[in-house]
Amino acid sequence: MKITSRKKKITIFDIVIYFIAAFLFLIVAYPLILVVSCSISDPGLVATGQVLFWPKGINMEGYKQLLNNPNILIGYGNTIFYTVFGTLVNLAVTIPAGYVLSKTMVPGTKLFTGLFMFTMYFSGGMIPTFLLVNKLGLYNTRAVLLILGAFSTYNCIICRSFFVGLPTELEEAARIDGCSPLGTFFKVVLPLSKALLGVMVLYFGVAHWNGYFNAMIYINEDVKQPLQVFLRRILVLAQISANMDEAGDYAAHLADMEALIRYAVIVVSSAPLLILYPFLQKYFDKGVLIGSVKG
Repeated sequence: MKITSRKKKITIFDIVIYFIAAFLFLIVAYPLILVVSCSISDPGLVATGQVLFWPKGINMEGYKQLLNNPNILIGYGNTIFYTVFGTLVNLAVTIPAGYVLSKTMVPGTKLFTGLFMFTMYFSGGMIPTFLLVNKLGLYNTRAVLLILGAFSTYNCIICRSFFVGLPTELEEAARIDGCSPLGTFFKVVLPLSKALLGVMVLYFGVAHWNGYFNAMIYINEDVKQPLQVFLRRILVLAQISANMDEAGDYAAHLADMEALIRYAVIVVSSAPLLILYPFLQKYFDKGVLIGSVKG
């Protein structure tokens, strides 16, 4: 029997969808391409706005200055440290809390859920938090950036919704086989929660990688500062240099170089997240939306 394949006819609706998708892709891709192009272009052309898409006058001085700056390398190492260990702390606190809150038979789950949600709308404020951190001896320590914000109510609610959607029969079968509650969680529930773990790793990892405010307040040594603090410092120096009109050509050259370094820092600081995102993006729909629709 001969099987003939039929080609799908392209309709006007398909063309419109392709056009919209291409347009949205350009909107997202253009800023990324522009930043990369500006980071390797001539600083004078970048400062005068002549670099609009493709690089002009290839110049790697920004990356050279960046790699020769010991503070940037220190900040990069600190950011990796805070991101890796901070994310592990977040997962160790948030995932079990969401699992427990998903069990209606556990006493006090509604009460604790309400208390957690209360903190989303009301907090003690920055000054009481600073006094508490100082009293606990966490000021100017790496631990303060790992402990502050270790628990996220929003992410805990996502975890709770995910665990509610898991089949209870699997846990019941584990209990019948003699598995303890902890054993059930680690041996049955977590292996089935890879989608959730992927989403949580990305959420917490991005928050730690981009975080700088807590470091500005609670860390006063450069050797412990994350990369984003040094990036902010470079942006401030660039603005100050650009306003030094009385310094003449030297100030203009310094401002151009600062702009070039700024773009290079953006590329270096964003590259790991851009590389990691495609590997975790596939978990988004399943990890976040599962359990949100009940049939």
